Amino acid sequence: MADLATIMAMTTDPRGNTHMSRRRIMTVAAGVALSSSLLSVPAHAAAERAQDRVECTVLSSGQLCISLNVQPSSVSVFYLKKSGSSIKASLGHRTTNGGSSFAAKRTIKSGERALERWTFSYRCDIDWKGVMKVDGQGTFETPWATC
Repeated sequence: MADLATIMAMTTDPRGNTHMSRRRIMTVAAGVALSSSLLSVPAHAAAERAQDRVECTVLSSGQLCISLNVQPSSVSVFYLKKSGSSIKASLGHRTTNGGSSFAAKRTIKSGERALERWTFSYRCDIDWKGVMKVDGQGTFETPWATC
């Protein structure tokens, strides 16, 4: 059974025979060649087309997120403060293998977006969690992010 693209490309001659024009044949052939070449993409090229992995948690006055970024390879932790009074906080991340890193404390006001980024080739055999340490309030975390 012919697919819709093939049927659309067919023409009928005066004797009632169905044919495909040379241009249509070349178009269909190019489409088949392109789709089959996508099946043999090297692993590193497939990884380049991967999407960032983002995990967030909603807090009473904002949203805390971690993003495992593909291009460039980096880990970002950000906090969008939607309401409430200013806080003094440190953004960071921790991993299931015990690693962690934190930025310097900073003041975050309502309506601001605080962002910290660590640029390196992160490991996908461990999970990552965004963390925010807030003076006088404690520590807040995102769900685990995985590759």
